[in-house]
Amino acid sequence: MTDRFAPPPSRGCSDTPVLKQRGQHEVFCGLTGIIWLHRKMQDAFFLVVGSRTCAHLLQSAAGVMIFAEPRFATAILEETDLAGLADAQDELDRVVGQLLERRSDIRQLFLVGSCPSEVIKLDLSRAAARMTEKFAPRVRVLNYSGSGIETTFTQGEDACLASMVPVLPQSAARELLLVGALPDVVEQQAVGLLEAMGVGPIRVLPAASVNDSYGIGENTVFALTQPFLTDTHAALERRGARHIAAPFPFGEEGTTAWLRAVASEFGVSQELFDTVTEAPRARARKAVAQASQSLNGKSVFFFPDSQLEIPLARFLTRECGMTAIEVGVPFLHRAVMAPDLDLLAQGPVIAEGQDVDKQLDRCRAARPDLSICGLGLANPLEAEGLTTKWSIELVFTPVHFYEQAGDLAGLFSRPLRRRNLLKLEAAE
Repeated sequence: MTDRFAPPPSRGCSDTPVLKQRGQHEVFCGLTGIIWLHRKMQDAFFLVVGSRTCAHLLQSAAGVMIFAEPRFATAILEETDLAGLADAQDELDRVVGQLLERRSDIRQLFLVGSCPSEVIKLDLSRAAARMTEKFAPRVRVLNYSGSGIETTFTQGEDACLASMVPVLPQSAARELLLVGALPDVVEQQAVGLLEAMGVGPIRVLPAASVNDSYGIGENTVFALTQPFLTDTHAALERRGARHIAAPFPFGEEGTTAWLRAVASEFGVSQELFDTVTEAPRARARKAVAQASQSLNGKSVFFFPDSQLEIPLARFLTRECGMTAIEVGVPFLHRAVMAPDLDLLAQGPVIAEGQDVDKQLDRCRAARPDLSICGLGLANPLEAEGLTTKWSIELVFTPVHFYEQAGDLAGLFSRPLRRRNLLKLEAAE
């Protein structure tokens, strides 16, 4: 079998000068990651130490009914806590005690910092250590920050997974660790393809249960499934694990390159690799070709929001025929992004960070056919006649690996088709 996607560009974007922006930025709260993480870890509970605004955000984002029993909640910081008139640590101990008494199914408890708890300098790491001592071994208590003051919304997952790495036991076993929270059906597809090649044992972070725990050591190799897991990447390397660098598994090309990097690490023959991937690759190529007809020849502009921007720009330009004008990322981590930058042909501006007013001016001047941005920018740009795509949908929707490649292209083509339909209706 031969590769049918475009050959790598003679000069990718790895050496392209980066436009570094350090001005006002538009971000969405990192607490949002709880919405997909609490579904993934079945015995975990996420207790946000924050305000009523934090509670309303989570309830709205998750669409949780008032009588539901989700695995997240908010420990509300009242006026007395914020004013320093009450001992917030004592209050937190009381709330956690009540929670664990009522919910005996909790095996992992995450104390999640928010903007209010960070402003008053509430030491959640000290609280987590104290509670671990009290409730171990039945409950493991960890903490991380989900504050949106300086971070983007996907960094909540990164901080959560990074907090889990130090407590994993030491191991000398040679194992593959897949890192990143994926929908169950997508994770099963990835694991199924690798196991069909004879790759294993395979572990995942995060695991569904604390009972699925495993060790980390110098014989552990890990492959990231999400490009925003930079802190987790660093935490795993500190434990001695080795990263398998690869483009991210978006589209047929990215999925094949990601699988091939893992297969090479485990000595899988080219013949076996082709046998396992040939049919799903063909389905992915066909699905992308059908879904991307309205994308071919169109231009795209990425605002920095999710950290998915560079691999998605690679997918859209190489598999869907689009032209990237600017690719903005919240933070450019070279060790993680290099394989995708190598495949992204020179041409677009690569921007790190954001000065939102200046970037809006560049977008307005370029008039792209499609702008990928956060919720806060979409409506104003639409009002100015620009077609937009919410970047948050690309995190909530299954888009990884072969079987979702057509759906991924469809997420970008639908706004353009909608715009065309509106124009036709207006003309009539």
